[in-house]
Amino acid sequence: MYKDLLPVGSVVQLKGGVKRLMVCGRVVAGGEQGEIHDYVGCYYPEGIVDSSQLFFFEQDAIEDVFFIGFQDKEEINFKRSVLAQLDEGTLAVEDGQIVLKQK
Repeated sequence: MYKDLLPVGSVVQLKGGVKRLMVCGRVVAGGEQGEIHDYVGCYYPEGIVDSSQLFFFEQDAIEDVFFIGFQDKEEINFKRSVLAQLDEGTLAVEDGQIVLKQK
């Protein structure tokens, strides 16, 4: 699940959306209840101009991908380690932070 997330900088259109969003974060806590979401995005091309215009959404809410964000060795390593460990259950998200699970 997490290992398939788009990189930061990706530009997407959500189902039913009228404006494209740029992914500016992944596996983040947000909203009134502090739920964990796959992504946080901002309007494209404006970027983050006001924190009230950040949008939390899930992978399955994406209708179209217009651009896949920058991917280099650091991004690939991040996906292989951190996001893969989230999938495997060795890491957890607590209070919006990725932490190693206690045994």
